[in-house]
Amino acid sequence: MRKLIAGTGWKMNIGAAEAARYAARLLSCLDAASRDLLDLFVLPPFTSLHAAHAAFLSSPVGIGAQNMHWEASGAWTGEISAAMLAEAGCKYVELAHSERLQHFGETYEFVRRKLNAAMDSRLTPILCLGETRQDKSLGRADDVLAEQIGIALADQSASSLPAIMLAYEPRWAIGAANAAPPDYVAERHRALRSVVRQRYGAQAAGDVRIIYGGSVTPGNSEALMDHPDVDGLFVGRAAWSPEGFAEIAAIVARAAMKRKLS
Repeated sequence: MRKLIAGTGWKMNIGAAEAARYAARLLSCLDAASRDLLDLFVLPPFTSLHAAHAAFLSSPVGIGAQNMHWEASGAWTGEISAAMLAEAGCKYVELAHSERLQHFGETYEFVRRKLNAAMDSRLTPILCLGETRQDKSLGRADDVLAEQIGIALADQSASSLPAIMLAYEPRWAIGAANAAPPDYVAERHRALRSVVRQRYGAQAAGDVRIIYGGSVTPGNSEALMDHPDVDGLFVGRAAWSPEGFAEIAAIVARAAMKRKLS
């Protein structure tokens, strides 16, 4: 059975001092099931990584970065390499978030190079995938997702897929009032797993974990986790308070217990 996941990206929020307070409070709020049954992660801003690493050390919560460069070093002012992230204590790195694509002109060709570098440094890439509102209205969502996977994972083998986390984040649902409807999310997750099966085989499709992100809240988490192809939740604003993250993690943990018993 795939291990379920609960994670949050802080975007440009929560400085170093606040990160330490957040960690202390989160660790006091997490229930035993969340600690034992889930992979948990937080993605702080670069300047909060050191504080978060120290605060979460020897805990079940891993830390990661929200972006990275594909080169190991060089004249790339303002950038951070995969090796630097690993040295800072990162286990994860988020790639291809819609805000990077929309505001910074990133493409999935760039993402492929970043993902390759992350794998070389033994970081777990959290590969964001998602269609725009226009793609959705044209009925092209699954085609777009397949194209994104094809580009970003072009250099990867079937054996490497379990080390990569796929995050379905419909671009029209990020920061919106409501998440994508649970049945719609389930359809896209099934389509993503089907693409992996076609390209990498049944074993890879069964092992790869696909999480959902986009306006996740405690109110919609249970319905989202009711679908077997949803392997966890990638939370934004609702998890910027430790109590909010702990509440959603508990919902994911209950889904894990339910699947374990089924």
